[in-house]
Amino acid sequence: MKMKKMIALLMALAMVLTLCACGAEGEETLPLVETEAQTAQTQAPEETAEITVTDMIGREVKIIPGSYQRVVCIGAGALRMYSYVGDVGLLCGVEDIDNVTLDNRPAMFDSVARPYVLANEEVFSALPSCGVGGPMAQTAEAEKILSCNPDIVISEFEDVEKEDALQEQLGVPVITLKAGPDGVFDNAFAGSMALLGTIFGAEERAEELISFVSSEMAEIKAMTAGIDEAEKPGVYICGLGNWGTTNHLATAENYVSFEVANVRNVLSGTGIQGVQSIEEEKFVSLGEDMDIMIMDAAAVKNIAPLYAEDPAMFDTCKAWTEGEVYLEMAYNAYYTNFEITLINTWFIAKTVYPELFADIDMTEKTNEVTEMFQGTALAEEIFACPSSFGGYQKIDTAAFFG
Repeated sequence: MKMKKMIALLMALAMVLTLCACGAEGEETLPLVETEAQTAQTQAPEETAEITVTDMIGREVKIIPGSYQRVVCIGAGALRMYSYVGDVGLLCGVEDIDNVTLDNRPAMFDSVARPYVLANEEVFSALPSCGVGGPMAQTAEAEKILSCNPDIVISEFEDVEKEDALQEQLGVPVITLKAGPDGVFDNAFAGSMALLGTIFGAEERAEELISFVSSEMAEIKAMTAGIDEAEKPGVYICGLGNWGTTNHLATAENYVSFEVANVRNVLSGTGIQGVQSIEEEKFVSLGEDMDIMIMDAAAVKNIAPLYAEDPAMFDTCKAWTEGEVYLEMAYNAYYTNFEITLINTWFIAKTVYPELFADIDMTEKTNEVTEMFQGTALAEEIFACPSSFGGYQKIDTAAFFG
């Protein structure tokens, strides 16, 4: 009997050992059944595939969308355009012209509102230099860029050979943007925004901005579409920037804001394309047709001393003698202030057709547009800049230039 109990105990012990062994083997060899949450935790994330994009000057560049963590922007307008779509927190360097805390730097635009600088001054001031920047800096400073250790460069130097050479020297993608002659309303601007969206995985943000500009333009055009040509006042734009500040003779026949707002430009038919300075005689001959004069704020500093020397210089200008002179914000400061161009267009439409745009408040519109472009309302900061003279306004010429 004792022998039988002993055998039974030995057999039971053998079965336990066998089951334990099977369990250990199962842990190593049998497939586990996981929940969806467990599967998501254990699987490695998929890497974004490399793609080839064509930048705004036709260069094909290989990039990995959404992968970039250290960004440098070089050349006039590049940082501004990047700030509309990209994350400024990814910047690892900034041109001296955009770091307002530096003493030895290009400062020719400091009195003029640049919304991207106003919105991001603290970020820019904490970054090392990737170059001097400014109108006189027409080549990229490769050594300074390399010292910032970027993994991508956004550029506005529109020379294919130089961009290719810079990319080879830096060993990272160099993507060239472009705006086009019509600024914020140009297809090239929309293309640059879409390109930035693709590169930085911000397609929705890029499309939001493109759609906003398109909608604003369509609204202005629709509101002015039914105006009879004979009822349109003659309007003269002056002081337009072109590689520096100008005066009352700098103008353009194809000023895009006039075209969008359906405004009759007194220069129509003269063939003066792009920003050019007309002869004094031409200005005088057009004077009687100038029902309204709109002056770019950046040109005031040049016009004021001329007027002080010759107070009769505007006597042939109907708008001046009848008190119809208006101030728009400077649209050109280290290339085009795209959001300012859009806001200026609303101001021009309101100035020329006050009854149609009576409900438009320029402070509110400025805040609306800057919130879309920069994520913050900037009317107060823009109007406070020295060369803004307090903001959009009808000028009392005697007090303003006296």
